[in-house]
Amino acid sequence: MDNADKTIAYTDQDGRIKLFKVTTREFLSSSIWMNPLLPKITQPVPQTQEVAEEQSLAAGSEVSNISSTVTLETRRNDPIKLKREVFRRKRKENRIQELLQIDKETELHMRNVATNRSRNFSNKVRASYNIWRPEFHHTNTDSTLRLMKDQIIMAKVYATIAHSQKQPDLYALLMKCIKQSQAAIGDAHMDHELDSSALERAKAMGHALSSARDVLYNSGEVSRRLRVMLQSTELNIDSVKKQNSFLVQHAAKTVPMPLHCLHMQLTTDYHFRDGVIKEYFRGAALKEEEEKAKREDRSLYHYAIFSDNVLAASVVVRSAVTHAREPEKHVFHIVTDRLNFAAMMMWFISHPPLPATVHVENIDNFKWLNSSYCSVLRQLESARLKEYYFKAHDPSSLSDGNENLKYRNPKYLSMLNHLRFYMPEIHPKLDKILFLDDDVVVQKDLTPLWDIDLKGMVNGAVETCKESFHRFDTYLNFSHPKISENFDPRACGWAFGMNMFDLKEWKKQNITGIYHYWQDLNEDRKLWKLGTLPPGLITFYNLTYPLNRTWHVLGLGYDPAVDLAEIENAAVVHYNGNYKPWLDLAISKYKPYWSKYVDLDNSHIQHCYMSEH
Repeated sequence: MDNADKTIAYTDQDGRIKLFKVTTREFLSSSIWMNPLLPKITQPVPQTQEVAEEQSLAAGSEVSNISSTVTLETRRNDPIKLKREVFRRKRKENRIQELLQIDKETELHMRNVATNRSRNFSNKVRASYNIWRPEFHHTNTDSTLRLMKDQIIMAKVYATIAHSQKQPDLYALLMKCIKQSQAAIGDAHMDHELDSSALERAKAMGHALSSARDVLYNSGEVSRRLRVMLQSTELNIDSVKKQNSFLVQHAAKTVPMPLHCLHMQLTTDYHFRDGVIKEYFRGAALKEEEEKAKREDRSLYHYAIFSDNVLAASVVVRSAVTHAREPEKHVFHIVTDRLNFAAMMMWFISHPPLPATVHVENIDNFKWLNSSYCSVLRQLESARLKEYYFKAHDPSSLSDGNENLKYRNPKYLSMLNHLRFYMPEIHPKLDKILFLDDDVVVQKDLTPLWDIDLKGMVNGAVETCKESFHRFDTYLNFSHPKISENFDPRACGWAFGMNMFDLKEWKKQNITGIYHYWQDLNEDRKLWKLGTLPPGLITFYNLTYPLNRTWHVLGLGYDPAVDLAEIENAAVVHYNGNYKPWLDLAISKYKPYWSKYVDLDNSHIQHCYMSEH
C-alpha cells in the first residue's frame, strides 16, 4: 500500500477546490495527526518533532539530560519551547524519583492495573482526522503553469480587440500583465520551477481578464481572433518541424570534430611513421604473411564490415572479440574507401584485436567494381541522379516538393553502402560470412549463427514487421505494375545490419544478377527511392530465413522506447537511425552499451575527445 495513490482535496486562498494525487508514503510522512476529542492543550506537535524531543529527554542520567538540553538550546531559540522542554525534563525526573521510592506492594498493584487496562484497551481510532498541507506535495505538477499560459493566450486576444477598438488603457493593462506573467514563467516546465511571484501574477491577470471580458467580450470577435491565432500557430509548428528535421539530418551526416581529429591523427601516423610506429609496421608485415591463409580458411568464422568510420568499426570488432569463445578463429574483413584507408589501417596495426584477425581493404582496389558491371555505380555517376540529389529548385530534385529529407544523407551515394550485394566477388573462397553494419554492438558469442540451417535460403535475418509496419508496401511503390505483379505488399520486411549470407547458395541463385536486374529497372527511381533495404527486400524475396529476434535488436538510433530487457538479452544491438552513439544526438540511455567498447586509453582518442571538452 506504500505506493497506492490518495486523492487530496484542498481549497486555495481564492476558495477554489484543488485535486491531485499523492502516494500513501508521502501522505503519511508529511501529515500531522490530531484528535479533536482531546483538550487543545494536550494536542501534540508534529509527530516527528515530538519523538525527537522525547528521545532527547530520555537519555537517562543528569549529565546526558544536561547535554541534551544544551543541544536543544543551540537548535531552538524559541523561549517558550525551551521552557517547555525544561519543564518536561523536571517532571520526568520527579516521576522517576517517585517510582524508585514506592514499595513492592504498590508496584505489584500498579502492574495488575496496567495489565487489566491493556486487556480492555481498544485500538480503534475515534474521530481522528489528518491535516495535509498542499506545500507537502512534491510531485511534478504543471497545473499553475498551464493556467498562466492559457491566461496569456486570452490576454493577447483581448489586447488585440482593445487595440482595434481604441481602448489604450485596457490595452496597456493587458500588455503589462502579459509581460509580468511571461517573466514569472521564464523557462519553467513544472510548477515548482515558477517564480515565487507566479501566483500573484496569475491573480492580477485573472482580474485584468475579468475586466476585459466585461468590456470587450463578443463571441464572434473572440472566436475569429482565436481562429487566426490557431492558424498562425499551426504554420509556426510546421515550420519548426521542418527546421528540426533538417537540422537533425544535417547533424546526423556531419562528421563530429573529435572523430575527424582521430582520423587525421591516424592518417598522419600512417604516412609519417617513425620510431615506435616502425615497430608496428614491421610486426604487421610479418603478421600479414602468417594470417593470409586465415582469410580464406572456410573452417573459421568470417565477418564483413564496410565502413568509413574508424571508431565505429573498432567498437564492432572489439565487442565481437570480447564475447567470442574462441577469438583466434574469428576473421574480420573490413572494406573502407580511399580517404579513410590509411586511418583504418593505422588503427588496426597499432590496436590488433588479438588473437583474432583483421584484414583491411581499399574499395578502390576492386578492379571488377566499375560502371560497366555495377548498375548502381553507373547510376551514381549519372548527371540525372546528381541533379535529383543536389540541384535546388529542379522539378526532379529532392529539395523541390515534400520528399523525405533522410534521402539527402551522403551514405546513399556511397558505394560502401551498396557493397553488400557483391559478397561472392569480395570473398570468392568463402562459403558463409556474417555481415555487420558499423553501428552495431555485439553482446554475445555469435559463433552459433554459423551452425543455423538456413534451409536453402541465402540470407538469414531478423524480421522487422509488426502488424502493418515494415512490410513490403512501406518500402516499395506498389502502384507500379512491375512491383505489384511480382511481390506481396503484406510480405514481412527484415533488417540489414546483422545478416548471415550463404555464399554457395548466393552463387547458385545468382543473387548479384537479380540485384542488377532490379537496379537497372529503377534508374528513374519509380520502384523505390534511394537506399539499400528496398533492393535488398526485392533481391532476397523468398530467399530469406527468419532468425530469432534475440539475435538482433534494432531501433537504438531513433526509438527511445526500446525495451531495456530486450537490449540486455540481445546478441547484437543496432543503432539504426540518425542518433548514432558517436554523435551528440545519441539517446543517452543507450550510449553506454556502445561507449564501453571505446578504447579510452588510446592517446589519440584522449587528445581528440578531451580537447573538445
